Amino acid sequence: MSSPFADRPSKVLVLFDVDGTLTLARQGVTPEMQQLLRDLRKKVVIGVVGGSDFVKISEQLSAHGANALDEFDYFFAENGLTAYKLGKSLSQQSFIGWIGEEKYKKLANFILHYIADLDIPIKRGTFIEFRNGMINVSPIGRNATIQERIEFEQYDKKAGVRAEFVRVLREKFGDYGLTFSIGGQISFDVFPHGWDKTYCLRHVEDEHFDEIHFFGDKTYKGGNDYEIFSDPRTIGHTVANPPETMVALKEQFSL
Repeated sequence: MSSPFADRPSKVLVLFDVDGTLTLARQGVTPEMQQLLRDLRKKVVIGVVGGSDFVKISEQLSAHGANALDEFDYFFAENGLTAYKLGKSLSQQSFIGWIGEEKYKKLANFILHYIADLDIPIKRGTFIEFRNGMINVSPIGRNATIQERIEFEQYDKKAGVRAEFVRVLREKFGDYGLTFSIGGQISFDVFPHGWDKTYCLRHVEDEHFDEIHFFGDKTYKGGNDYEIFSDPRTIGHTVANPPETMVALKEQFSL
């Protein structure tokens, strides 16, 4: 049975993180990045893997009249717990089904009490965002403006608010089998062990790619790109921002 990607010159898959890699945090993809990815797709298979839900990632990558599902061969939201291949939906998993209501209630209550007692410059709203395959926790709240996000990220680099929050949760809920992963500017993700970004790799096994490349900005230990970046099945590339991604792609794939 022939591969649907038989038209590509190389049997190579290139996966991308979203925020900080293809786009600025929670902002739309630029026309220049869009075109470069289209040029890359003529040579290799491309996919995106983000921690956010499908709607958020689609909004960022559907800019300039494009449909994000049509722009990528693989589309993995929530680390691949919501997955698409050539626009067709693959299997999904449920965080609440895995953890159960009672455990989740204890975890959520503790998080909300912790944030209530947290002394930080500002707080907005939506401190826990419930997703299909994880929860996203934000000490400042996901309703913060772009400027407030930038200011909190700078504050957090010095104060270590998220790092300490994660440390406390690991200690308190060490028997829950959960991973706590810091990503983006204002939050961290909570999901079952093994449901990090490496989860998406199970959806590509049937194609037997010669190489799988991954580009991300949070590739340090504790960052939400670390597991897939350091996985032996991938070739990891660290970038600091979308312009750096574009430079790296042009060099790596002769674009």
